[in-house]
Amino acid sequence: MKTLKKSAGMLEVRASPLNRTRGVLSLGRITVPCALGRSGIVMRKREGDGGTPVGRFELLHVYYRPDRGLPPATLLPTEPLTPASGWCDDPGHRLYNRPVQLPFAASHEKMWRDDRLYDIVVVLDCNLNPAVKGQGSAIFFHIARQGYSPTEGCVAVSPEHMRLILQNIGLGAEMVIHA
Repeated sequence: MKTLKKSAGMLEVRASPLNRTRGVLSLGRITVPCALGRSGIVMRKREGDGGTPVGRFELLHVYYRPDRGLPPATLLPTEPLTPASGWCDDPGHRLYNRPVQLPFAASHEKMWRDDRLYDIVVVLDCNLNPAVKGQGSAIFFHIARQGYSPTEGCVAVSPEHMRLILQNIGLGAEMVIHA
């Protein structure tokens, strides 16, 4: 296994000029395809708009499915998901854009998914501190669907590329999403 790097790293994301829902993610010499939101990259993010927000976001925390593989090799904090893992996406709730335990009465996203999208999922510092109601929730860096079909606003890569990227970044790494 490759030795983990100590430098933070900057992941740069740019949309394809031919398809706004597909893009390229670069980390130094590593360049991989990625999926973007169904509305492409947007300047003003709104809850439910399907847009991937322009900005600079720190990679904060990695969740993974322990039943589907080993934790990724990374210097970022990691935590296994459970069937009770959720994320509040209700702009009217006090826990908006925060992890929650299921069952949860307000609108939420299940983190323990039947598909493989959240087998590895990285929380981005997007609308977290503080969470502004209605300006987007659950904007993650996660595993792409086969064929890189659009996300609901996240950035997604293949499982192999996710593991490669995570082993080559350190604490304080940022994702810069360009317009």
